[in-house]
Amino acid sequence: MNDHAHELGAGLAGTLLRRAVLAHSDSAWEAVHRIARDISAQPATVRPDHASLYRGAPALAYALHTAGHPAYHSALDTLDETVAGLVRAKLATARERMAAGQPPRMREYDLISGLTGLGAWLLHRRTRLELLEYVLRYVVRLLLQPVTVDGRATPGWWTSDCPNGTPDPAWPYGHGNFGLAHGVAGPVALLALCARAGFSVPRQQQALVHSCRLLEQWSIGVPTGGTAWPETVTADRWRQGPPSSAAPGRPSWCYGTPGIARALQLAALACNRASSQRHAEHTLAACLTDPAQLDSLTDATVCHGWAGLALSTAAAAADTAPGSPLPGQAPLLRDRLAAHLDQHPRPDTPGLLTGSDGILLTLHTLTPTRRVAPAWETCLLLN
Repeated sequence: MNDHAHELGAGLAGTLLRRAVLAHSDSAWEAVHRIARDISAQPATVRPDHASLYRGAPALAYALHTAGHPAYHSALDTLDETVAGLVRAKLATARERMAAGQPPRMREYDLISGLTGLGAWLLHRRTRLELLEYVLRYVVRLLLQPVTVDGRATPGWWTSDCPNGTPDPAWPYGHGNFGLAHGVAGPVALLALCARAGFSVPRQQQALVHSCRLLEQWSIGVPTGGTAWPETVTADRWRQGPPSSAAPGRPSWCYGTPGIARALQLAALACNRASSQRHAEHTLAACLTDPAQLDSLTDATVCHGWAGLALSTAAAAADTAPGSPLPGQAPLLRDRLAAHLDQHPRPDTPGLLTGSDGILLTLHTLTPTRRVAPAWETCLLLN
């Protein structure tokens, strides 16, 4: 059995998700059932310091729920209880940390390891709405209530870690992370997607407006024109404010402009800020026509490569304001992804984020003649 069987991003849970989505087109359910049996033969972790949307019981639950097959109803009922206990434990720890006035660890709130990811699961599943409400209240507080770092008021999502998610003396005051996978864009996107689905909590609109202003403020001019977001910022840079210009990072789903722009667009739509929506769409459009940014993509994966860029753009294009160039760009990016795969082999590893499953699922999703199971992209906070 693969040591990463229950990992969605880099393991067999990602394979299960892909095969389940494809089964809605090719009806190959026996292959799905076989993978599900193989994965379920090994206990899935539920430890709060290890389990998350992308690892352990929640990852398995996400894939089984997306499958939508009656064979999984009983297993999902059990997993609902398991994941609910995990959410409660993580919320209790987060509340204690907030009460102490300390900044969070990245893994407390991020999409991959933290409460944002578990909130995405609760939105996807919709069976424990009281827990979703608690997570949303936590996210609102995270976005609006500052913490003190080095004697100064700092955003509540500012982490005490270095960018790799661990404490580091080289980063004595932690860092601010803007990315969708590990930073503030994740909670913003979750809050916006929940608002779109009709779930609201007190001060949600205030948090969304505040987040729109934050992301617009830190959208920095790049030498080739347009704007882009920094992946991370130090405490010194935060105190100084955004620089007048900077070199853009890689246009990836996880840390780069595509994921952050989609989060800003979703937030703008949720709080009816047309100017913020235009800002998000123009920033993404400029990224897509900048050869310097596109040339920095070196693989086809969802996390760091062409697949993630194509999925983010397709999701944004479906919600654009009239006159946006994004709808015309989306099919071109699918072609760029296919062209890259003609020149380079796919990864020989499983998984949604860094493996071949995410690439194949992207190609399937962006091929309009096929019917795709709805809302599988919630784990990416794109839809």
